[in-house]
Amino acid sequence: MSYQTTSQFYSSRRQANWNRNQNTVAFVSSVKLGPVAHTVLIALMITVLGLVYLTQATRATGYDYEAQKIDSQIAELSTKKGDLEVENARLTALENVQNSNVAKAMTTPAATDYVR
Repeated sequence: MSYQTTSQFYSSRRQANWNRNQNTVAFVSSVKLGPVAHTVLIALMITVLGLVYLTQATRATGYDYEAQKIDSQIAELSTKKGDLEVENARLTALENVQNSNVAKAMTTPAATDYVR
C-alpha cells in the first residue's frame, strides 16, 4: 500500500511541474508601477550610469594632465643638465686650469720621494 501512495505522490509532483529544490510559492509584489513610472526609473538609471562614466573619464583626464606636467619638468631638467655639463667642461678645460692664477702661483717641489 505504501508503494502506491509513493507512486501517487511522485505522479502528482510531476503533474504540478515541480522540480527538486524549487520553491512552490511565487512572490507577487503589492506595488504596481505604470508605464510612466517605468520610463522615469529607466531614465534615472541611465542618468546615474552616465554620471558614473563621466566621473571616471574626468579622473583619467586629470591623471593625463599630471603626467604631462611631469614630462615637461623632466624635459626642462634634462635641458638644464646638458647646459651644466657644457659649463662644467668649459670650466675644467686643461688650458683654463693651467693658465689660471691659482696654477701660476704654484711652485714646483724641491724633492720628490717615492715609496716602495
